[in-house]
Amino acid sequence: MAWFKKVRKPIEGTADKSRVPEGLWVKCPSCAQIIYNKDLAASLSVCTKCAHHFRLSAPDRLRSLFDDGWEEHDAGLMSTDPLQFTDTKPYRQRLQSSIETTGLRDAVIAASGRVGGMECEIAAMEYGFIGGSMGVVVGEKITRAAERALATRAPLIVVSSSGGARMMEGALSLMQMAKISAALGRLDRAGLPYLSILTDPTTGGVTASFAMLGDLNLAEPKALIGFAGPRVIEQTIRQTLPEGFQRSEFLLDHGMLDMVVDRRELKTTLARVLRAMMGLPPAQGRPASPRPPATGAENSTAES
Repeated sequence: MAWFKKVRKPIEGTADKSRVPEGLWVKCPSCAQIIYNKDLAASLSVCTKCAHHFRLSAPDRLRSLFDDGWEEHDAGLMSTDPLQFTDTKPYRQRLQSSIETTGLRDAVIAASGRVGGMECEIAAMEYGFIGGSMGVVVGEKITRAAERALATRAPLIVVSSSGGARMMEGALSLMQMAKISAALGRLDRAGLPYLSILTDPTTGGVTASFAMLGDLNLAEPKALIGFAGPRVIEQTIRQTLPEGFQRSEFLLDHGMLDMVVDRRELKTTLARVLRAMMGLPPAQGRPASPRPPATGAENSTAES
């Protein structure tokens, strides 16, 4: 037994703190690969090992599709809580919490800009805002985007990422399904393209309306797309669902989708398809590569 023993004391204030800053690394939920955050941003939030598609926020989605900056429309619209709805907490509190978390006033951004050199209207949904649910404001902003596309003779692109209609607005949210569909009908009669991009997840009333009404329906790989969730379906029909059920590849095989496109190729594909649908000659060279999500201020001009 030693007569003397040196007791090592941790440096004060550092015993329980990691020397590695948080947020530098991300673990892929599909292949467990550890990815440097900047490398993930450079690949548009797609795992470089297994091609797992992480969810994108609405501003990041617009950055990945537009050539340069964009002009945002109707940024000031927000719900007035028409039903004074309360469940575990008041709807107004849920709205305020989502506004603080996402920096948006509702679950969609509608903007104008260029894709592959062509003027387009894009509406991108934000899943982080109450699950991307569709309320009165979402319905109004997408309808106005369709009306702007009609007025300027421009294509319309809607990127869906939603849990469905917003229950806190009751029948008012369900009415948006018909309102948006009617606006898309006017766009169709005018001979203007409407492209629907379905991302993970797209479910409920969004799937049952405008998400499946595109002249071309595209989806990202392995995106969950359906009306009711798989667990609810299994409990209802009392059968085990096939592997990959309600994923984009399954829907493509069964005729519900036209294309499944990797996010890194999405902008190039959209530009090529839009030129063909608008009767324009093929572009000389490839469109500009999608820009990775910015780490600083958003590059957009909001409408006052």
